Amino acid sequence: MNLEAGSPGFASVSQAPAVHRVKVLTVNTHKGFTAFNRRFILPELREAVRSTGADIVFLQEVLGSHDRHAARYPGWPQTSQYEFLADSMWSDFAYGRNAVYPDGHHGNALLSKYPIIEHRNLDVSITGPERRGLLHCVLDVPGQRQVHAICVHLSLLERHRQKQLQLLRRLLDALPADAPVIIAGDFNDWQLRGNRTLRLHRGLHEAFERHHGLLARTYPARLPLLRLDRVYLRNAESHAPRILGNKPWTHLSDHLPLAVEVRL
Repeated sequence: MNLEAGSPGFASVSQAPAVHRVKVLTVNTHKGFTAFNRRFILPELREAVRSTGADIVFLQEVLGSHDRHAARYPGWPQTSQYEFLADSMWSDFAYGRNAVYPDGHHGNALLSKYPIIEHRNLDVSITGPERRGLLHCVLDVPGQRQVHAICVHLSLLERHRQKQLQLLRRLLDALPADAPVIIAGDFNDWQLRGNRTLRLHRGLHEAFERHHGLLARTYPARLPLLRLDRVYLRNAESHAPRILGNKPWTHLSDHLPLAVEVRL
């Protein structure tokens, strides 16, 4: 189901067996290019994402369209990048357009094996050229209350990130207190101040910090030093969080992906 921000969709799976575990993956796709834009690798990225068997995939920096790239690179998909990545494996996908420019646009996307019954893209851009959003999706997971999934890509500037985190907390406060919530993406929080803010907020925990005592090092992919990418949960438990730090992942983006099993 192809959904852009603001278009609700619904396909009930209420008769299906109850699901108590979902596999989550988050990856900054770097618009389908390797670090420093040296090579177009979207087809390889699709195979790598498929190989994880993830049920829900959080994507950042994914292109909705780009006319110049489409004309320049052989093998450029006829569809949006998020639709190309979804292929036949993820039945539902939603896209939140953040940055628009003459050749096209990019933003966050969510791929899901469960119906996305509604979604919205919240513009959390502050000032200047950076355009950022929070893509909030509501998933119909069999046997569960509605599961809320929020795909995050925050600013490079600390003062902007703090304001964006306030908006994220406001969104969380508006959700049902007992609903399962999965928040994943690129927080750009290299100073870790945002993590201190979030982990004190109403029962949130970060998967890697809970299991390993530290957030995951994910950037730059070939020699990860900074802890930028996160998976936060509320009313759900994390299990076996992993950094996908081997080939081919080290050559598919400038960020390493994170994989977590979420127990509902």
